[in-house]
Amino acid sequence: MSMNKLLATMLISVASLSCASAAMAAEGSKATYKAAEDAANATYTADKAKCESLNGNDKDVCVKQAKATLEHGKQEAKAQYKNTPEAAAAARKAEADADYDVAKAKCNAQAGNAKDVCVKEAKAARTDTVANATAKKEVTEAHTDARNAKNDAAYKVAAEKCDAKAGPAKDACIESAKLQFNQ
Repeated sequence: MSMNKLLATMLISVASLSCASAAMAAEGSKATYKAAEDAANATYTADKAKCESLNGNDKDVCVKQAKATLEHGKQEAKAQYKNTPEAAAAARKAEADADYDVAKAKCNAQAGNAKDVCVKEAKAARTDTVANATAKKEVTEAHTDARNAKNDAAYKVAAEKCDAKAGPAKDACIESAKLQFNQ
């Protein structure tokens, strides 16, 4: 077998193993996601059942808290499954909305100015969480863009070094650079 055929066979083997590993990882992630959602639903059912013995505002707060816990569980599972800055930011925002609903329900036990202050504090906490989630997403995206730019520049340098070679050696050099820099 010639060196080029051997190299090509090795590259195909590595590529097919990578694809198989990615498929298995995706399948495992989906199962983990489903298990986390099921756990969140089970927790919600148990938490909601505990609320049945309560009355009035205490019951309202309890139910809102159970829903918030469910939302946190589902959003965290979704963020981990999707594993993107957008998914993480969306999860934090949805969680902030759920926490805001709990805080508003707690505020309903108060009256007058105390209730107004309580609601404003709840809104401020929600705004703070949403702003932090958005900022974190933007920072993560900036880091990713910078890493990709560095990787592309390094690949161009490696490819330029390959230009000094000829024939199969140059082809092997280019393929090696592509693998090394995920091009």
